[in-house]
Amino acid sequence: MMLRLIVSALSLSSVATAFVVPTPSSVVSPTSCLHSKKGDAGDVVVQQQAFAAGSFVEFQEKKRIHIGKIDTVEHKSSGGARYQVVDSEGKKFNVPDKDIRYSMACPNSPGAATKLYDDFCQAQDTPVQSIQDAIDISPELLEMAWEEAAEEENSANLTPASFIELVHAHTATAMEKYLAWKYLQSEVSHVFFKEIKDHGRVVSFKAKTHKAVDAAKDMFCRTHQDDNEICFV
Repeated sequence: MMLRLIVSALSLSSVATAFVVPTPSSVVSPTSCLHSKKGDAGDVVVQQQAFAAGSFVEFQEKKRIHIGKIDTVEHKSSGGARYQVVDSEGKKFNVPDKDIRYSMACPNSPGAATKLYDDFCQAQDTPVQSIQDAIDISPELLEMAWEEAAEEENSANLTPASFIELVHAHTATAMEKYLAWKYLQSEVSHVFFKEIKDHGRVVSFKAKTHKAVDAAKDMFCRTHQDDNEICFV
C-alpha cells in the first residue's frame, strides 16, 4: 500500500519496546459462548456474550479506571453478565459488563502472563507522547493512515490491530493493540477518526470525511499549533 511504501522510504525504526510482548491477545470483542434460558413469561432470554474468566481487563469503577483479571463470570436472568475482577493488589470488584472497557486474553505460560499483566498495568496511564514512541507512530503517520482509510470506498472501520498492520505491516502484539486503542482515542486522533462503540465499548474507528477533518484540524490547531506536527502538514 501507499502508506507502507512511504513508511519504508522514511526508514522509520522501531522504538520503545518495553510494552511489546510476543503473545497474541483477544480484541475487545467478548469471547465466550451464548447461553439462553426461559424467562418468567416463557420468553427466551438470550444471554449476551461474556468475556472469559482469566481475561485481563481495563474497567471503570466509580469514574476510576483499573486493571484486573476476571475471576468469575455470572450470567444474569435478564441476559446480561457481571464479573468478579481481582486487581494487582488482590482487591475484588463486582463489575457489570458495561463497565468493561477493554479485554485481552491471558497467555497460557505463567511467565508470559505475568509479563503481559505487568505491562498492561504500566501502560494504563501512559501519556500520548510515550504511546507514540512505544508503537512508533507520529501525528504525520496518523494522518497518512487516515488518508489511506478514507480513500478506500466501503472500507471496514479500523481496529487497533488493523491500524498497526496498516502503518507497520506486521501483526500487532497484545500490547501494541492496547496502546493503539488508547492512541486512537487521543485528542489528535479525534481530528481524523471517530470512535465506534459496541455495548458501550470503543471497538473500532471510522475515518472522518475530508470536510470534517479540515474543520477538526482547524479547531485543533488553534490551541495546539506550537506542539503538534499535524498543524504544519
